[in-house]
Amino acid sequence: MAVSSAFVACPKLETLLNHHKLETPLGLIGVRALPRNNRSSRRGLIQRARCELTDSTPNAASISALEQLKNSAADRYTKERSSIVVIGLSIHTAPVEMREKLAIPEAEWPRAIGELCGLNHIEEAAVLSTCNRMEIYVLALSQHRGVKEVTEWMSKTSGIPVSEICQHRFLLYNKDATQHIFEVSAGLDSLVLGEGQILAQVKQVVKVGQGVNGFGRNISGLFKHAITVGKRVRTETNIAAGAVSVSSAAVELALMKLPESSHASARMLIIGAGKMGKLVIKHLVAKGCTRMVVVNRSEERVIAIREEIPGVEILYRPLDEMLASAAEADVVFTSTASETPLFLKEHVESLPPACPEIGGVRLFVDISVPRNVGSCVNEVDTARVYNVDDLKEVVAANKEDRLRKAMEAQTIIAEESNQFEAWRDSLETVPTIKKLRAYAERIRMAELEKCMSKMGDDINKKTTRAVDDLSRGIVNRFLHGPMQHLRCDGSDSRTLSETLENMHALNRMYGLEKDILEEKLKAMTSGQQK
Repeated sequence: MAVSSAFVACPKLETLLNHHKLETPLGLIGVRALPRNNRSSRRGLIQRARCELTDSTPNAASISALEQLKNSAADRYTKERSSIVVIGLSIHTAPVEMREKLAIPEAEWPRAIGELCGLNHIEEAAVLSTCNRMEIYVLALSQHRGVKEVTEWMSKTSGIPVSEICQHRFLLYNKDATQHIFEVSAGLDSLVLGEGQILAQVKQVVKVGQGVNGFGRNISGLFKHAITVGKRVRTETNIAAGAVSVSSAAVELALMKLPESSHASARMLIIGAGKMGKLVIKHLVAKGCTRMVVVNRSEERVIAIREEIPGVEILYRPLDEMLASAAEADVVFTSTASETPLFLKEHVESLPPACPEIGGVRLFVDISVPRNVGSCVNEVDTARVYNVDDLKEVVAANKEDRLRKAMEAQTIIAEESNQFEAWRDSLETVPTIKKLRAYAERIRMAELEKCMSKMGDDINKKTTRAVDDLSRGIVNRFLHGPMQHLRCDGSDSRTLSETLENMHALNRMYGLEKDILEEKLKAMTSGQQK
């Protein structure tokens, strides 16, 4: 059966009424009892219910219609929690060509959040888009429909067919989605285990999302908790320690062989300004080196590196000055594509010894294949050579250490996931707690007004205050027990199901569910109108 035109102005309301795939949205507002051929009655009832949501002074007819809505199967919505869902493609599941098309620049994240939250089954959203991953986190009224809508949105914005996205995407729900973002933030899902850049990117999601309509309590809470997890994992496990790439291992090994007091003063020479040479320079800078010499065939690459890393003195020397530059260096890193050795025994023998501060022994760290430094150089007393095989041992040892630390990190993630789920559970009872307090306060004020009117007009302020305090005390003592049984923050042994049973019992006893549903409906209609 087609949905009435009364819903066209508010798709989110239609979504609510269609929740749980009931037979017909009209049935949700108590119309299923009407004869199927009584279309005008159905239309009128829907229209009256809609008017109640937008009119602050409803008439008796609209109140009647709203009551039918409140008391119908739609109240199931208030008893079911929306799902956290992640729809993602990463370096582990999708080629770079696809990730490039799906990527969303940081400046466009707010717009993307707005568009996603405009979808019928999406309440909140966030975008995590990096060079290695494109992941969309949403709070969805319906898992199946939410995933379908987001996937179609991704297809529309990227031009990639839905079928192709489905082949490469991964889907995670609720606890699995929580664990995933926690692992991402901790660096456990990165190519380099424990790398720190992803944590900065997760922080940026929160920074950009602040004040954006749609970056709501659940999703923002998830990302903020993920930042806490990422920090805690790195602090407690030190997972980021130890080089796990050849270039970082080369720098780490060189510094290990130098006296610590000479790290800042040692003269560094890098031969080759290609990809590996550039990484060596970056790792040296990260370790505190502020001056180095780079030998390369042309100066263009060195200029580009110098512009990319400001504040560091990077001197260029042409290839024909390589030996003269080596004579002035204490540590020589080689990373060229030369098929013949650049340094042999006879070359190094003619070089003056390195600085006395480092023991007079010059270090050659060769990360090239084929090797740039002949093994015969080790025969020179004033030289030590380390090649890729030496570095692989360092990398392998560090990787093994990081894997052990990753196991420790999983324990932290499991603990933090439980805490986050407890926090989400606690949100379930917040509307009931507020409504119960408001209900009790209305009774208190009404009874207090009756009492004060009976006592006359000549009551002094002290007595008035005493009576008011007495009424407040009675209400607070009365509410203490119910409030304790609505707690679900992981601080006691009470299960979520027990807490929700208590919540539903209180809702039924005091008619609170009707108010809660009304608030949700009004929130959806007002959100749609913004």
